[in-house]
Amino acid sequence: MHRLSRDDARRIAVRAQLLDADRPADVVEVAEQLGAIKIDPTAVISPSEHTICWSRIGWAYEPGQLSKAVETDRQLFEYDGQFRPTSLLPFLWPLMRTRTLRAATREYLEANARFRADILARLTSEGELLAADIPDTSQVQAKNEGGWYGSNQVPRMLELMMYLGEVAVSRRVGRQRVWDLAERVYPTGLPEMSPEDAETALAARRLQALGIARQKSSWSGVGVAGEEARVEGSTWVWRVDPEAIAALEDDPGGRAAVLNPYDRMLFDRPRLAELFDFEFVLEQFKPKSQRVYGYFAHPILVGDRFIGLLDAALDKRKENLVVGAVHELVPFDDEEREMVHAEIRDLAEWIGVPVRGLD
Repeated sequence: MHRLSRDDARRIAVRAQLLDADRPADVVEVAEQLGAIKIDPTAVISPSEHTICWSRIGWAYEPGQLSKAVETDRQLFEYDGQFRPTSLLPFLWPLMRTRTLRAATREYLEANARFRADILARLTSEGELLAADIPDTSQVQAKNEGGWYGSNQVPRMLELMMYLGEVAVSRRVGRQRVWDLAERVYPTGLPEMSPEDAETALAARRLQALGIARQKSSWSGVGVAGEEARVEGSTWVWRVDPEAIAALEDDPGGRAAVLNPYDRMLFDRPRLAELFDFEFVLEQFKPKSQRVYGYFAHPILVGDRFIGLLDAALDKRKENLVVGAVHELVPFDDEEREMVHAEIRDLAEWIGVPVRGLD
């Protein structure tokens, strides 16, 4: 069993997420390490997939690099709202093909068997298509739980077929997904693997991305991958990536990072609280009167501590990055303030606009 100080545990977590001073070279390296890059249309500053890459790579990142890696080089692929490295496909494929669905979803698919076959036939004969180009021939409509779907059943059916490995997102036109048969998007000759072995391999990759996570946590999905660890001041049983332990001796140091609210570093909220003493609440879905830090506040990491939140947005004409507030969770010292302000200015310059409202 490993016994870690809280400082070392945080350093492992930060480095695993590529948020230390040693920046990665390109988007493929980012995706390989993180395992997934979240896609979200909310672009208060910049879409999540681009901010996530910029937060790691910095000035060398351009949005076109991501689309090239997905659409031309096929080193990444889109699945379930995230860009993932193609190296994960051998592990995801067996799970797609054997996915257990809820009873209501199974009934929906059975009732719409002809609709599902229509989509496959159209893609087979016509090639890749936007959802808008596929007729809705559904026999039964699904309940619109949560209000995420309209009456058109095509987007819902395509997503279910994607989960089952029948269709895939080939590319995007703007924010719209272009669909094709999975066999024409994914590489052929994937190795045979049982679902159990695939899940074990995925648990190890999840731990690689996190560095350290609570054992058997539903938030992290690491199961019992890696090695057991105890962290100073925590009663949890942790799992730690042994390669991350070995890398502690080679410490490149920390830096400032402004993180998109959908950043993978922030997903495991209990871990954030336990290791970083950081209670992050996304206020996007709160009434304005109940917001404390802003509609889409970006957490600010300096070294291995979350010290603030940036409330900023592009103006309506997208000509300026307007800073509403830099909330200090702990008082910034002069060096921290300089680092944070420099990172915000770099963010604005990367987008290509001046920053306004930053003291």
